[in-house]
Amino acid sequence: MFSFGNFLTLSTFGESHGEAYGGIIQNVPAGLTIDFKAIQHQLNRRRPGQSSLVTQRKESDTVTFLSGIFEGRTTGTPIGFHIRNEDQKPKDYQHLADTYRPSHADFTYEQKYGIRDYRGGGRSSARETLNWVAAGALAKQLIPEVQIQAYVSSVGEIFCEKPYQKLDLSKTDDSEIRCPDPHTAARMTAEVKRIKKEGNTIGGTITCVVRNLPAGIGEPVFGKLQAELAKAMMNINAAKGFEYGSGFCGAKMTGAEHNDIFNPDFTTKTNLSGGIQGGISNGMDVYFRVAFKPVATLLRPQPSVDRDGQPVTLEGRGRHDACVVPRAVPIVENLAAFVLADLMLINKLRTF
Repeated sequence: MFSFGNFLTLSTFGESHGEAYGGIIQNVPAGLTIDFKAIQHQLNRRRPGQSSLVTQRKESDTVTFLSGIFEGRTTGTPIGFHIRNEDQKPKDYQHLADTYRPSHADFTYEQKYGIRDYRGGGRSSARETLNWVAAGALAKQLIPEVQIQAYVSSVGEIFCEKPYQKLDLSKTDDSEIRCPDPHTAARMTAEVKRIKKEGNTIGGTITCVVRNLPAGIGEPVFGKLQAELAKAMMNINAAKGFEYGSGFCGAKMTGAEHNDIFNPDFTTKTNLSGGIQGGISNGMDVYFRVAFKPVATLLRPQPSVDRDGQPVTLEGRGRHDACVVPRAVPIVENLAAFVLADLMLINKLRTF
């Protein structure tokens, strides 16, 4: 299961401290002029070492396209790309060769495959997500009319109380925590720095808003729009929850409170449906939230066990994020773009 998508598909390869990451994107229509700078910009937003809050691994994350593009335009054939790992430090993980880190994929990968790459988690590393950002940034160019913006809406117990409609989402990247509300961003940043000094980590949430998505996108039974978005988001490392529209708050409401009443122009007076009804977009904003757990690697001692079940004490080494959500913002945005481009291409196929 190293491929993603229905019609527009992405197959990927790579390990955290291997030679490179990369992938193959299939079924991008021919004739699309590619904005390479826009793709690299999205990778730069995800890149490590960009602020004091995140891992200081030094990577340029420069993408090179190998096939499927000629003279700046797609040819309709598979698009291959790769991204070199430039700052590999596998020695930082030698102490993990025979031990299992708490809440990591070490034990489960070894149970599944009988072998594991202990260098930064190998294939289970969140560095894999740079493949998804590259593919999503390209897919975004298939649907330029659709606006997709994500931001950090909470860190620990600190929440951005303003609804997204009251925020200027163009200012998301103005703060290193990627919250567009300056007061809340300052509090979030201070909290992450405090936690980091303790050798600890903290979780948070990301809210994503999709505007200008036409009505009629999504499948009615299997492949519902919210299900495809949820599947994509729950594949992100450290993701622990997904909700759209009213989400879990909707479970506290009555139908009279929750129903979105139509206007004469077929918009709705409220949007507790989150822009999706019956698994299909209705033309209103689609919005959803993704919850992320604290990073499992702590830079302080933790009890664990080795391969023989014997007690050991582990302390994280190397370079790690104290909070994943700032760097996860472009991952959420570009994965959403890939899902939407996939479903919109499926709709177009039905018109042939």
